[in-house]
Amino acid sequence: MVKTFKNLEEQIEILKSKGLTINNVAEAKEILLRENYFFLNGYRLLFMESKENKSFIPGATFDELYAMFHFDRHVRNIIFKNLLIIENNIKSIMAYNLSRRYGYRENEYLNAKNFTNDRKRKKQVDDLLRKMKRQIRINGGQHQATMHYMNKYGYIPLWIVVKILSFGIVSELFQILKVEDQKAIAEDFNITTESLIVYLPILANFRNLCAHEDILFEHKAQRSIDDTKYHELLAIPKIDGEYIYGKNDLFALIIILKHLLRKNDFFLMINEIKYEIKVLDEKLQCISIQKVLDKMGFPLNYERIVEL
Repeated sequence: MVKTFKNLEEQIEILKSKGLTINNVAEAKEILLRENYFFLNGYRLLFMESKENKSFIPGATFDELYAMFHFDRHVRNIIFKNLLIIENNIKSIMAYNLSRRYGYRENEYLNAKNFTNDRKRKKQVDDLLRKMKRQIRINGGQHQATMHYMNKYGYIPLWIVVKILSFGIVSELFQILKVEDQKAIAEDFNITTESLIVYLPILANFRNLCAHEDILFEHKAQRSIDDTKYHELLAIPKIDGEYIYGKNDLFALIIILKHLLRKNDFFLMINEIKYEIKVLDEKLQCISIQKVLDKMGFPLNYERIVEL
């Protein structure tokens, strides 16, 4: 089936034909123009009868659909700014540990001998070093700090280079470090190496999702985190021996951030999210806030994680 262009009037009629109540058509048209029908429509499943019956729940309104869109945007911005804190922390700690051990010139810290000597991962090491050198070559001339070091000293130290490396690259970099280097970095976060190995790709995944303004609230990461004390202390229910929340959903990310953020930053983040949940709850009529929390993987007592 070929998708064709639909003007604003046609978009409104499609929504109405599926049972959505639109109280202010002019306002709805302006929102659709500014926010994009496709992105706004991405939240429709919450308000539909079922996956099979694509009609909206009786009484569902455009205002509710837009409130959900707005909620996701606000929560995404809250999560994003905290992910940027973690990204900077990880880059800084990694640069400090590796520079202290291997030196601060590119030919020192980018030496393949500094990384895992596992023969099966040699190609991975070589590929990643090529990626890093490429990012340095392409992005190095676009940042004042990197240009300053290159022009004045003829090299760019790792603590400057990490600023121009993507979080994805940094995540991959950690995977190929020597065990003792991984351990030293993980200990600075007071977690195990195994946990950080799992957490980094999930953090990078959510970070990129937030940066591109994709739908956040129901996103599922490809990897799941291990069971933690927070799953048990929050009494998250299980099905077939598996916790139903906090494994690869948004709450799993919250658990990761609980481990990595400073206590006060985490407290502020949860309070901001709590406020957005309250605002949304007041705007929902045809569905309950619990339905949204369920999609997010948030247990009803999610706030208690601050105290634990």
